[in-house]
Amino acid sequence: MTTQTAAHDSPQAPQAPKRASRIAQYWALTKPRVTQLAVFCAIIGMFMATDGLPPWKTVLAATVGIWLLTSAAFAFNCLIEASIDARMARTARRATASGELTRNQTVVFSSIVGGLGMAVLYFLVNPLTMWLTFVTFVGYAVIYTMILKPATPQNIVIGGLSGAMPPALGWAAIANDVPMQAWLLVLIIFVWTPPHFWALAMYRRDDYARSGLPMLPVTHGMQLTGYHVWLYSIALAATTLLPFAVQMSGLIYLVAAIILNAVFLMHGWKVHRHYSDQVARKAFAWSVMYLGLLFAALLVDHYVRF
Repeated sequence: MTTQTAAHDSPQAPQAPKRASRIAQYWALTKPRVTQLAVFCAIIGMFMATDGLPPWKTVLAATVGIWLLTSAAFAFNCLIEASIDARMARTARRATASGELTRNQTVVFSSIVGGLGMAVLYFLVNPLTMWLTFVTFVGYAVIYTMILKPATPQNIVIGGLSGAMPPALGWAAIANDVPMQAWLLVLIIFVWTPPHFWALAMYRRDDYARSGLPMLPVTHGMQLTGYHVWLYSIALAATTLLPFAVQMSGLIYLVAAIILNAVFLMHGWKVHRHYSDQVARKAFAWSVMYLGLLFAALLVDHYVRF
């Protein structure tokens, strides 16, 4: 056998995974898919804050500012949870978990991005939006990540307010005020968060067990967690009817909410009574799509009211 043939027939040594570029590493710290959903909900809040179209310059500035501060909060979260992320298969490849980005590099990145976001909001939008967004940053990055998450299995419920704030931030950017209608949108996301997150935690339960975090499926078992997913699904369906009940929205939103909630309740019931990891994955994926479609229906209804 020739050397060339032997080399061709012999098994190839496995290649190490290609290292991401430094820009890609920093970008991943901002959790872009989660950030996009948060910013989308903030933009909906901007358009809901006025009967006409909001000033496009304000919309652009607020979008950039909220995106920057949200990205900074997620980067700080990655910094604080680097050792936890390293123990979880889902997050072990984050640059902070693998050590490819140092603590100082992450702090500098988060500070610059967050500082730019605050400046944009203060000077190009209004101080109220800047302070509300900054308080949201502190709520997520410090109160939730550092205090609540490692302390209680109800962490996602108590800390969910910070993640629910984007519609109020967007509303404040246009109206320089946060009325009851804005807080209704915040309430919807607040109630949506537990069934959304617990579905993920259920099929990632082994990861969370290794992490040492007291997530509900680990501390209280899968059956109780599934029951909580179902209960919160019911609560969410009721909560999403409030915009119609207070005449904030019309029939387009009502019909959309009923249809979307029917599917959400179906997934919640399956998680509760017919659990499998595949069922939980589908429930989690639907929950993300659900929130986007629900808020999109709210926006369409706002401009095409029956």
